Amino acid sequence: MLLRETFPAGSFECNCTVLACGDTKDAVVIDPGGSTDRIAQIVAHYDLTVRAIIHTHAHLDHIYCTRDVKEAHGGTVCLHAGDTFLYEGMAMQAAMFGWKVRPGVPVDRFVEHGDTIEFGKRAALVVHTPGHTPGSVCFEVTQDGERPLLFAGDTLFKRSVGRTDLPGGDTRQLAVSIRERLYTRDLDALVIPGHGPTTTLGDEARANPFVNLRS
Repeated sequence: MLLRETFPAGSFECNCTVLACGDTKDAVVIDPGGSTDRIAQIVAHYDLTVRAIIHTHAHLDHIYCTRDVKEAHGGTVCLHAGDTFLYEGMAMQAAMFGWKVRPGVPVDRFVEHGDTIEFGKRAALVVHTPGHTPGSVCFEVTQDGERPLLFAGDTLFKRSVGRTDLPGGDTRQLAVSIRERLYTRDLDALVIPGHGPTTTLGDEARANPFVNLRS
């Protein structure tokens, strides 16, 4: 059994997820952009052990509370190296909104396309999908008999895609990533995007107005 709690976190309502193996209670926290109290409540309620803190990318709204979660619960901080400049520039990102932040914690593990992040008897597959940022990744969680889950960050949304007008963004690359690395996967997969409602890969492949298999 897979335990999943997804909720909008922080001022930008980033979809943060606490995902855990039901057998071992080992967990990962995906995109801790805020609401550390909510994360702590979920960890305590299920008696979880946080094994990793994983990021779909390093924009401020997805990394804002990484340090707090690390200090409170432990876990290996994971990020794709392509977003190092954003992660290390968190204070500069925050200054754009008039926020002050504490220095971030170092990345413990730089993940690459095809890597797996294990938590108990389960694992999240890293799918590198550059375009929104150079180091954007999605996390695919599969098991026989279960519907696949795809944590898509800001690469793919319900009927939309990630913006590419920020540093490191690339519109053409984003479209290639979605067509070649997402729409080639199980189209029945449930997509949990970085913001907003869930969707499925099949629905987006057919009807996403920005990137679909017909365009």
